[in-house]
Amino acid sequence: MNGEAATINELCDLIRETSFAIHKYLRNGHLEKIYERALLSRLLKLGVDARPQHPLIVYDEDGTVFGEYFADLLVENRLIVEIKACNDIASDHVAQILGYLRSSHFEHGLLINFGAPKLYIKKFILTLNDASPDL
Repeated sequence: MNGEAATINELCDLIRETSFAIHKYLRNGHLEKIYERALLSRLLKLGVDARPQHPLIVYDEDGTVFGEYFADLLVENRLIVEIKACNDIASDHVAQILGYLRSSHFEHGLLINFGAPKLYIKKFILTLNDASPDL
């Protein structure tokens, strides 16, 4: 972030503020891809390293590759951002971000829903030694 090493909490705060500004401007009603591009564009303008549709490999315990999935945004190579544009967040959406964290070995994730009249953002922390997430 502009040459500074921000803490994960500072990074999440910046993404929250940026997401709120996007939601205030665009409101709900657009496709997920529009919100993804808007967040990417604004983060890049702020000097944040953000990569869209970044492939992450899913491994078995023994290192066997099962496949890959694509994180909506990978931010500063340490935060997965999953973006939704729906009326309500479902348990499947939470399971998705938790699965991404477990399989990729990233500890921090944000689930953001731009699709409702009120912006939804939830941070997830999953340490590799934990079986359950810190919500």
